[in-house]
Amino acid sequence: MNNPALILALLIAATSLLARADTADSTIVRPAMMMFSAEVGHTSLLDTYLTPITYGGVSSRLAFEHNQAFGRRPSTWTRQLTLGLTYDRTRNPARNNTIHALMLDARWSAARRWRLPTRVGAFQLQLGPQIALRGGVFYDPANSNNVANAKIHLSAGLQAAASLPIRLGRVPIVLRYQASLPVIGAFFSPEYDQSYYEIQLGNRERIVRPAWWGTRFDLDHTLSADLQLGATLLRLGYRNLIERSHVSHITTRVTTHAFVIGLGGEWMSLSGRKINPNTKIISARY
Repeated sequence: MNNPALILALLIAATSLLARADTADSTIVRPAMMMFSAEVGHTSLLDTYLTPITYGGVSSRLAFEHNQAFGRRPSTWTRQLTLGLTYDRTRNPARNNTIHALMLDARWSAARRWRLPTRVGAFQLQLGPQIALRGGVFYDPANSNNVANAKIHLSAGLQAAASLPIRLGRVPIVLRYQASLPVIGAFFSPEYDQSYYEIQLGNRERIVRPAWWGTRFDLDHTLSADLQLGATLLRLGYRNLIERSHVSHITTRVTTHAFVIGLGGEWMSLSGRKINPNTKIISARY
């Protein structure tokens, strides 16, 4: 891992080139699938900069997801944008102190897809690069010196998904598993005994750390079912988030299990055009 910053820059540049190549074909309509979802579940949180004790409690999240086929090669390439806001309220085992966590996350990915025909429908596999930014703060009001710890993580990695359309009676359903795996990046972390007051005074050495699987491991994956109820999609699912980091004798561990419910649908922008027999509609979902 000689130069993680250079590798991260190259991965981000490659992903940006895919985005700039998104020029639409006038004979193709690419519906945009948009999903608004809410999550609630249990989280366990350990941040030894604040406390050596693992806290547990309720995690809640609001998220927005946008999926669309690329303008160039829409049959084989898709793109996805995901935005999320998470609030965790956790307590220690004695139930006499609370740590609050507020996190924002944004992820953009491009994926090559393959379709394999089956008896019930086309089984679809997707794999491609992603860039992600996650940031926020852990807050412990009971601490006398360090009451908060900032969290910022910029990464490049891989996103993979598998989906299968089935039917439950007359209801079409898309079963989908998706996993996001950062590979390399950078994240903020103070030294074990370094206060934010020291950082403010100018002691900023080694506060930006290279992120790779030797210092940090993250996995965000979701298993879901999208039920098509007319023009509306109802999403039911389960999401698991795993975050692990260890630098400068500071360990951070976050594990979340959450139930997902969402509402969305597909929208088409025709730009004054009419759908005719020569127009091809390519969905990012299947």
